[in-house]
This record gives sequence, structure tokens and C-alpha cells, in this order.
Amino acid sequence: MRVLGVDPGLTRCGLGVVDVAPNRAATLVGVGVVGSSHEQSLDARLLVIANAIDQWLDVFKPDVLAIERVFAQTNLSTVMGVAQVSGVVMVAAARRNIPVAMHTPSEVKAAVTGSGRADKASVTAMVTRILRLDEPPRPADAADALALAIAHAWRSGSAVATGSAGTTAAQQLWRDAEARAKLTKNKEKPGAAWR
Repeated sequence: MRVLGVDPGLTRCGLGVVDVAPNRAATLVGVGVVGSSHEQSLDARLLVIANAIDQWLDVFKPDVLAIERVFAQTNLSTVMGVAQVSGVVMVAAARRNIPVAMHTPSEVKAAVTGSGRADKASVTAMVTRILRLDEPPRPADAADALALAIAHAWRSGSAVATGSAGTTAAQQLWRDAEARAKLTKNKEKPGAAWR
């Protein structure tokens, strides 16, 4: 499975492409950041990002696009910018009939580190390890995009697990974190255990 992960942002939009094998082994295909200047008009900034997304989709031809789900922050202008970029990205994928998946930051963190509360440094370190890179992807937006791509492939169920012998430490952490999250979720829902 080839996944394009997008960490949306007006100033820096992280892009990362990974190929994930049936045994969940992930390989880096491409990574980068597209930026736009705050001195440009909003429409010009969105056009810069739209053009870059078009190019990445045409060059890398992903099977799916994974993007960070917009969530409430205290800074309304940041939320609006992220939402606008997300819309541009989703439309570009839809024009090519590429499915779009949205994941929250805590889902991504849990998938790659085993903890939904991991900091950016931990996510970057695990992405570096999972992809067997000589050095961490920079800036953090690029690492976050790769984490999104990895998390989607691992969470989607499209990659088939090979059992404990073929599982990396990061993959086992993800499975353990997912199991704990399901237990917690069921405990929070009255009657969930009866379903």
C-alpha cells in the first residue's frame, strides 16, 4: 500500500509518502514540506499548496491519502488555515478518485509510539526508526506527515500482520496501544461490553 500523509498548514504543509508491505514494514518513498509566505494573499497561499499537492499526487500515485483531522485549538486563525488547506488537499485527491482518510493527532501518536500523548520528538524518533532512516526527517511537519502515512497503513487493516516473529517493536507497541484504547473506549460506554 502506498500512502501519502499530509500534515496540513498554511505556512508549512508536511508531505510524506510511504510504501507499506503486507508484514507492515514501511519504506520511505518521498518526504518534503511545501511552504507559503504570510505576506501572500490567502488565495495565493492556497494555490501554492494546491499546486504542490497536485504534483505529489501525480508523481507518487498513492493508493490513499491520510490527513490530520482538524481539531479545536485556541487560535481560531490557525484552525481556519488548517481547515482550508485540508479542503484543498481533499479536493485534489477526490479529483483523482484517491480515498481520503482522516486521523486525529492522538491516533497517529498511538500508532507510531504506543502512546497517544507522545511529544513531537518521540514521534520523530519512532518515524526515523520505523523507516530505518539515517537521520530524522526535518522539519517536524515532514515527520508528522510520515507518521500519518504509517499510522493509516497500520490502522487500516490493509496490511496483514505476520505474527510476533515478524513484528517490529514499534508495531507491537501500536498493537498494545490499540488494544488498550479499545478497552478504555468500551469502559466509557455504558453497555458496550454487551455488544
